[in-house]
Amino acid sequence: MKKTHDLGKINLLSGLAEEQLAHLEAIAITREFAKGEQIFVSGEVAKGFYSVEAGKVKIYRDSLAGKEQIIHVFGPGEIFGEVPVFQGSRFPASAVTLAQSSLLYFSRDKFEDVIRKEPELAMSMLALLSGRLRQMVNHVAALSLAEVPGRLASYLLLLKSTQNSNVLELDLPKGQIAAYLGTIQETLSRIFKKMSEQGLIRVDRKKVEILDEKALELIASGEEQL
Repeated sequence: MKKTHDLGKINLLSGLAEEQLAHLEAIAITREFAKGEQIFVSGEVAKGFYSVEAGKVKIYRDSLAGKEQIIHVFGPGEIFGEVPVFQGSRFPASAVTLAQSSLLYFSRDKFEDVIRKEPELAMSMLALLSGRLRQMVNHVAALSLAEVPGRLASYLLLLKSTQNSNVLELDLPKGQIAAYLGTIQETLSRIFKKMSEQGLIRVDRKKVEILDEKALELIASGEEQL
């Protein structure tokens, strides 16, 4: 069977044998989305989950006051929407594209058939969910305990780990990054400027280059103040 998708690049599926990937290839459906297009909304029955092949997807919730809280941004090779699918529940948050995106869709019923035949895939899913939980706990801790410079330093280090580069492409507009970090855009801009003046980072529009990773780690841990 000729492959049309490189499923081995998906974090959930990396390391699986070619035969296992072939089973998943057979059930993957490509769905194209324009920038700003809704993928699913909070409360919708979760009949399947997605992987980003190209583009970016924002997961968010709206408060009773109408304020948007960004939960996470997913890029190529990442899976989202899988938890409520396997719980047999509804999506607890909404998803929208931040750019023109190509997504792979896996229906719950078909994926369950595959996972019964390939138990190793179930173990990979558990590892992904454990990592997702750790990331959520770290984010909550950063928002509740750290000062804003520590939150920003943690965010930049998270981008570095996911993009595997010291030159980072900001995945959100600065106003949305500020909301994600629990602050306002004016405060965020001041901290970006101060980090730049101290030689920790270099900012060029939507790109940020990390110049002093050790200093950012100390700020993120609270051991140093900006």
